[in-house]
Amino acid sequence: MKPETNINSDNEIINRVANSVLQVFDLEDYYPEEERVALDISAWLWEGFVLKEKEFRETLKGHNWEQYSNKYIALYCSTDAIVPAWAYMLVTVHLQPFAKKIIQGTVDELNVAVYQDILARLDYTEYTGKPVIIKGCSRKPVPQEAYVMAAAQLMPYAKSLMFGEACSSVPLYKKPRSV
Repeated sequence: MKPETNINSDNEIINRVANSVLQVFDLEDYYPEEERVALDISAWLWEGFVLKEKEFRETLKGHNWEQYSNKYIALYCSTDAIVPAWAYMLVTVHLQPFAKKIIQGTVDELNVAVYQDILARLDYTEYTGKPVIIKGCSRKPVPQEAYVMAAAQLMPYAKSLMFGEACSSVPLYKKPRSV
């Protein structure tokens, strides 16, 4: 029995990965390049701790909101101030015409929310009945949660799911055979 080889009879190297039906799903392909901004509302509180409604509203009216055009915004308060929910909502009202997305939380939470939106809008039908590898080793800061979301989105379509690189992947899921 002849061992399987990656060289053909003309001594050319054969790229078996490129010739396989394996589909690579790379989360980096969907990484949005727009800037992320952590916007601390404590600067708009009296001494960083007390929300005085009239002053807060006046400060928001005078703020340059255009600087947040097409950016992802994570609203937070860096002090231990008790901030009512409406305060974050009011800031959002000012940001909404300019910002691409706004959340209350950290930049990490913002990145997860952004990927959640992106992955929910994708059409996964091209992966129907095919083995899919979710590429690991990203150079961009793809949140770990995005890998979980991608696996959940791909499962109904893919014949099988793996994680990693084609040369060294971890099997995750194999669709049961129909009876």
